[in-house]
Amino acid sequence: NHLMRYTSGGVEGYGNSFPVRQNGQYYKIGVHAKRIYDRNMDQRTPNRLYFAMVFFTDPPELKGEIFLVHEPIDQVIETRSAWIYNAGQRRVRRAPDLGYDNINDGSEGMYVTDQVDGYNGAPDRFEWTILGKREVYVSYNAYRMGDKKLKYADMLTKGTVNPDYMRYELHRVWVVEGKLKPEFSHIYGRRTFYLDEDSWTVLLEEVYTGRGDLWRTSIHGLAQYYDAPFPGYRFSINHDLDSGSYYLGGLDNELKTVGQFNVKGKVIDFSPDALRRLGTK
Repeated sequence: NHLMRYTSGGVEGYGNSFPVRQNGQYYKIGVHAKRIYDRNMDQRTPNRLYFAMVFFTDPPELKGEIFLVHEPIDQVIETRSAWIYNAGQRRVRRAPDLGYDNINDGSEGMYVTDQVDGYNGAPDRFEWTILGKREVYVSYNAYRMGDKKLKYADMLTKGTVNPDYMRYELHRVWVVEGKLKPEFSHIYGRRTFYLDEDSWTVLLEEVYTGRGDLWRTSIHGLAQYYDAPFPGYRFSINHDLDSGSYYLGGLDNELKTVGQFNVKGKVIDFSPDALRRLGTK
């Protein structure tokens, strides 16, 4: 339900993310990302959920790198197709490892690919169990974190985000647990998700090591985009409890641009050849 939730059919925008180390030091990751669902493309593709493209704009060592993803609906009959344009080599190559527990560029190892957007990709490596419904304090109607008057330096405090800008409310969530199947590998042995009862969006995540120790937690702040309309992420925080570091993503406070919704696209613009042309401009 989370993977298939409604997000306006197509979204595009610029954003900034920050790995914040235990000592409070951080640096900026800049991206221009677009994700367009098959229903908003000029022609339909069998078993296609969406097409996505991510351009890195910061820091200098990542600038110019581009990811392209063709995401299937049923990932058992068809696996994800992904490509990467490497700016240094000026070439496009397949990226078969872009999924599951692949370490994301710029994340300093604090979260993995299938944690992007709360959860993404094939669910086949885990055995899933619904643990029931609970009332939990979650980050909801998180409009303050999107205030364009806020400065990143004021938000990025040591240990976690400045709590003055966070908002929580008591909300009903479905609790879903995933245990790693014996025949598969993943850096997480168990993970627990808390999904919004109304939108099926992942709001919280707890992940455990193979030994059963709590390792990381994630908070995904939800806000209603009234002009779309749909509830979407205003930010995401991934905490690494072992290192004391965290990764804050999805911000645009110091950017003049705003996200675009219900974006439409052409299949030809999401081909490996198009990726090559974009990269060499």
